[in-house]
Amino acid sequence: MSFRIGSNIPSITAQRYLAKAEDRNSHALQALASGSRLVHAGDDAAGFAISEGLRAQGRSLQQAKRNADGATSLIQVAEGGLNEQNNILIRLRELGLQAASDTVGDEEREFLDTEFQQLTKEFDRIAQTTTFGNKKLLTGDGEQYDFYLGVTSSPDDVISYKLDADTTADAVGISGLDVQSKSSARDVLKSVDEALTNIAGARAGFGAIQSRLQIASSNVETQHENIEDARSKIADADIAYETSEMVQSGITKDFGIAVLAQANADAGKALKLLY
Repeated sequence: MSFRIGSNIPSITAQRYLAKAEDRNSHALQALASGSRLVHAGDDAAGFAISEGLRAQGRSLQQAKRNADGATSLIQVAEGGLNEQNNILIRLRELGLQAASDTVGDEEREFLDTEFQQLTKEFDRIAQTTTFGNKKLLTGDGEQYDFYLGVTSSPDDVISYKLDADTTADAVGISGLDVQSKSSARDVLKSVDEALTNIAGARAGFGAIQSRLQIASSNVETQHENIEDARSKIADADIAYETSEMVQSGITKDFGIAVLAQANADAGKALKLLY
């Protein structure tokens, strides 16, 4: 049996394995704490690059979903205004029918016309004040809206919509009407019917783009779900595996410390040869 004091090979070997066990234990702890198996880029260089690309795509899809929700909100604001204008037209038609009948006199028609004129003004006010931010939605400005619902620079990721709905009183043909006489009241019926058709057309246009936006939003959500699933399989930590690694490396560390102590003790036995 030989003893080497200058180079304690067993101690050096024990230290090397102890350092490896410490690295494994530290990596497992970091993976468990962060929830990611890729603690360092060097753990899986290709996987790290792929997962970061997928993470960027996933975040972009989240923003695309918010864009879709914002676009839907814009359309819903316009639709809300149209709904109230539609209600006003229905009431104007009722007033026209009432004034066209001889069951009311000229004095009563004056009262009916007072309400008619106020409702006409409110109809026009709704068109002028239905806005999203600082953009008027029902005055026929003809502005084109681009809703970005993708993650690339491709034109296919943009939904464009030209908002040209003009539902002001002049545009739909109810400005200047009155129900002060039977003849003017009867004329109102035709004009209001045409206005109702105009409003229905505008609502159909808004409904169509809203339906498209909802489908696009659902598609973006599905894409985001699948992208996150793919990224998770690459980057997320396997808790069961990392836990077993932590336990195994902990036991290996304990054994390594014991072996290191024994290796250092064995070198000290050389002193006994001097006695």
